[in-house]
Amino acid sequence: MQEQSIGAMLSAARQAAGLTVAQVSAATRVRESIVQALEQDDYGQCGGPFYARGHLRAVAKAVGLDPDATVHQFDQHHGGAPRPMRASAVFQTDRQIHLPERRGPNWSMALGVALAVAVVFGILRVLGGAGDQVRTGDMHAASARPSVPPNTPITESPRPKPTVLSGKNVVTVRMKAKRSSYVNVHDAKGRKLFAGTLKAGKTSTWRAANRVDVLIADAGAITVHVNGKRVTGLGPAGQVVRRSFGPPKPQSR
Repeated sequence: MQEQSIGAMLSAARQAAGLTVAQVSAATRVRESIVQALEQDDYGQCGGPFYARGHLRAVAKAVGLDPDATVHQFDQHHGGAPRPMRASAVFQTDRQIHLPERRGPNWSMALGVALAVAVVFGILRVLGGAGDQVRTGDMHAASARPSVPPNTPITESPRPKPTVLSGKNVVTVRMKAKRSSYVNVHDAKGRKLFAGTLKAGKTSTWRAANRVDVLIADAGAITVHVNGKRVTGLGPAGQVVRRSFGPPKPQSR
């Protein structure tokens, strides 16, 4: 089985986030045609690998994927990351530098330059007087102390206690990736529990009340257990599936 392509992961993540190509383009300032090309693994419109990495990083962040992992996967399929340029390739030290011969000082030219500098300095002093006063006023205004009552006690707001899930309405979903695939997990209220790439060999578990909604970009790459029981028949390899799982049913006496 081949690993899911970058374009398929971007498309599945965008659909899971409920975004259109136009919305992704507006959020990233990447043209819609380039966003569509990236979802089809076509990098010809990017203008080279350097710009392709930048577009991939921006689009991946907008749809909820890991930008660094996405660019790393692109580098693995396109010759690796660019090598840093050595300083010796930019600066060539073997060239001989020819310095002009030292001659005696030219006092006439030095006197002329000194007079010109004095004239310019005097003009700037005359014209810049008002500007100096304005800048001084700005500095006094900026250095004014904030009006905060002295000896004011600093109180910290209490931190919320973590919610402990318990009871019969709790749903437990555990996923194990046979190969890397994009996964999106939400609870019954639509809150995101996870959105990203579940890498090959990794196992993750989520718990929520009443219901857990999942989206899997590659149904054949993920093994799912709900409330301790394995879920069968998710779908073939490469298929994007959406499923909802509820709490375990009470056993009849």
